[in-house]
Amino acid sequence: MKKLFLLTLLVFSGVFAFSQTKVVCCSKTSATQQFAMLASSKEFIRSHKNPLKFHFQSSIGKSINYKTPDGKDADAYELKAKNPTNNYILVIHEFWGLNDFVKKESEKIYNDLGNVNIIDLDLYDGQVATTREDAGKLMQAVKEDRAKAIINGAITYAGPKAHIATIGWCFGGGWSLQATLLAGKQAAGCIMYYGMPEQDINRLKTLNCDVLGNFANLDKWINPKVVAKFGDDMKTAGKKLYLHQYDADHGFANPSNPIYNSTATKEAFGYSIEFLKARLK
Repeated sequence: MKKLFLLTLLVFSGVFAFSQTKVVCCSKTSATQQFAMLASSKEFIRSHKNPLKFHFQSSIGKSINYKTPDGKDADAYELKAKNPTNNYILVIHEFWGLNDFVKKESEKIYNDLGNVNIIDLDLYDGQVATTREDAGKLMQAVKEDRAKAIINGAITYAGPKAHIATIGWCFGGGWSLQATLLAGKQAAGCIMYYGMPEQDINRLKTLNCDVLGNFANLDKWINPKVVAKFGDDMKTAGKKLYLHQYDADHGFANPSNPIYNSTATKEAFGYSIEFLKARLK
């Protein structure tokens, strides 16, 4: 009996020590890393339905490349303003990569805003997924240092006088906020669609602009509890968050997604354009 008690005590101690280590580990994990780790969950992968076939051909967008601080090159897709302007929008793709949906959405924003430069960043370095399994692998493979180098390279490409807004969905929603933090005083506005919020209040305090968040109430991961905490953290940091929540699921704004919600998409897009127009004058 005494041996059984000691064995139970040792097992419990080991489990407790492991759980404590896990908590400490997670507390040091960045918001983008936390989101990437979701790809380890089969439920998360299954929740992303394989995209419907979606093709878009633009007559005004073009592929570009630019130097990054890590000594490499980055690929991107650019919509150049018709007249010279310092207004820029950095667009960051979702789970799937820089595909035709992202390019079409960027051109829609471009046409609605008028004179603005738009750069679609490619954090997957040229790779695009068509299955949820491949998308999960690509998302997990992203290195933070490389992603930040791609973003910083785009900021340099835009120039020191650029007023920079950012927008992204899913994986790109979280990176939209990170890109805004990297833009520093050049940041003009940030739009996040169901992306992982930054949880370090000290980092949020460095934001130089307002944030608009479009979130889905049926999202099991970036759920209403996560969103509520983000709202509280932004308030604590003394920053403005324009929060919009919809009775829709994660990925609701992508027309190639089988769970696409046209009503929520239209409303979220309207708020987003209004937000950008007020900040990129």
